[in-house]
Amino acid sequence: MEVELETGNSTASPDAVDNSNRKGTWVTASAHIITAAIGSGVLSLSWAIAQLGWIVGPIILLLFSVIAWFTSTLLVDCCRDPVSGRRCVCYMDAVKSNLGGVNNKLCGIAQYVNLIGMTVGYSITAAISMAAIKRSGCFHKHGHDAGCHVKNNKFMIIFGIIETILSQIPNFNELSGLSAVAAVLSFAYSSIGLGLSIAKVAEGTHAKTSLTGTVVGVDLTSSQKIWNSFEALGDIAFAYAFSIVLVEIQDTIKSSPPENIAVKKATSVGVSIITVFYMLCGVLGYAAFGNKAPANFLTGFGFYNPYWLIDIANMCIIVHLVGAYQVFCQPIFKRVEEWCFTRWPNNSFIREGNPINLPLCGVYHFSAFRLVWRTT
Repeated sequence: MEVELETGNSTASPDAVDNSNRKGTWVTASAHIITAAIGSGVLSLSWAIAQLGWIVGPIILLLFSVIAWFTSTLLVDCCRDPVSGRRCVCYMDAVKSNLGGVNNKLCGIAQYVNLIGMTVGYSITAAISMAAIKRSGCFHKHGHDAGCHVKNNKFMIIFGIIETILSQIPNFNELSGLSAVAAVLSFAYSSIGLGLSIAKVAEGTHAKTSLTGTVVGVDLTSSQKIWNSFEALGDIAFAYAFSIVLVEIQDTIKSSPPENIAVKKATSVGVSIITVFYMLCGVLGYAAFGNKAPANFLTGFGFYNPYWLIDIANMCIIVHLVGAYQVFCQPIFKRVEEWCFTRWPNNSFIREGNPINLPLCGVYHFSAFRLVWRTT
């Protein structure tokens, strides 16, 4: 039996996409937001605090959290066409409905370049974490003086294979379970880092810290201080980079209660949770390592003791990045597939699929087109 795949176009009624396909709530939206935000960026926050110091660092963290929350609440109110009232299904759609002209194309290019960059970065970070696990095991087996040099290439291939399989998830609406798991694991590796930071501080080895962070002439030169300060601002801003998929997240929310109200609640809850974890990771990481805080504060604990706990943290990072990759890839998939549906409306290869009954998962609508292009 063949069925026609949902196109996801938004050209008819105020809710052009069938509401039966929208099952999300503020809880699932919160999970998506946390998964998108708490990524590899959290690992560099202790380094960022070290560059800015005890005063400016926490203030900047709080400032960016307020900016992220405020701009997100503005964005969610722009997700219905001001004339027809129909829902906008993606960021470009929202820009086109509110600004018109070429703005949607320019903003769309910026969004998708950003999304592609995020997925590339997540692939590299996941491969580094996989290599760290293998290297840790090598040190534990052969001793601390062993070379244990590990290349990342094969781990990037492994990550790519995993993502190829998960990319067959049809759309954002089906990602809630994966996002929930990823969100939980993001808390897990952040908590491990926090615990290790507290333990390091409790040892009594006082790392050098200051109100203004790294000291010019001692830790670095004045030009390095300026450069690192701006880089620290970028790291903190990157840590709150979830708004580029917020419209797509909102499109998964059912219309009752109004989706903008649900997403505002999800944004408030998500940003609050994120900020607490960021503040703890940044501040305690800086207290543990001082002005010598590493770019990835988990690596500051080395590969040795407790090696098994660091391995668990790295495994949590990998699984979290698997989910985060999908959160950032789904808008790309959707845009390309909608373009293909519009460009070749009568092509059976593109539009048709076969339902497959999967144990424990229900009915999955297999699409040869989806398999071929998403794998490519």
